[in-house]
Amino acid sequence: MSEQNLVSIIMPAYNAEKFLCHSIESVMRQTYQNWELIIIDDCSSDRSIFIIEEYSNQDNRIKFFRNINNSGPALTRNNAINMAKGKFLAFLDSDDIWLPEKLENQVGVMIDNEYFFTYTNYRHISEDMSKTGRLITTPKNINYFQLLKNTSIITSSVVLNVDSIGKIQMKNTFYDDFACWLEIMSRGIKAYRINRDLVRYRIASSSVSRNKINSAMQVWNAYRNVEGIGVFMSMWYFIHYAINALIKYRKL
Repeated sequence: MSEQNLVSIIMPAYNAEKFLCHSIESVMRQTYQNWELIIIDDCSSDRSIFIIEEYSNQDNRIKFFRNINNSGPALTRNNAINMAKGKFLAFLDSDDIWLPEKLENQVGVMIDNEYFFTYTNYRHISEDMSKTGRLITTPKNINYFQLLKNTSIITSSVVLNVDSIGKIQMKNTFYDDFACWLEIMSRGIKAYRINRDLVRYRIASSSVSRNKINSAMQVWNAYRNVEGIGVFMSMWYFIHYAINALIKYRKL
């Protein structure tokens, strides 16, 4: 793979001191080394900034910035996206982990097949990493209408070819990633699975998205107020979403 195939990795961080080392080191262990990691701290009150600063001093590919005001994940990701220099854009949440071959496998398949949008299979891990869950196999490919029924794409598994897709921005909404993927797919772009187990998705007790009722309400809000879908079609998509969510979040 050519040196021109730089991967810009977007990582927002907020009070993530317990997990940051694992996430950053999973990037540093990648077999594909042509990357830049852009970490933006969203006004953390813990030791996150000191941890990030230490790693950025060790490796000049790790770029560290701070928001002036607490802005939330969507605007924080957008700030990082605006700084990115890579042909490829990848996302890694500050509590998740990549397996070492993640970028090499994913970028290689994207180049070979001219895919613009890809995601991977993954496993849940418990907050303390003492338990690893079953393999969650995502759909082979997904278009706009299929994604409305199945929110199976996790942010930390996504890589985009922004040279081909064009400029993207996260919408300032609860599920900013879901809304962004829908916007990309609404242009007729399909997303493809890399059929490998390459990501560990941490189930953190403090995560707002772990509140199932709130999550469901936010998905409904995305249908009605972000995508502008009518009530009856929203109900149709929501039933499918609920079934798929039950499957995805069953016990580790």
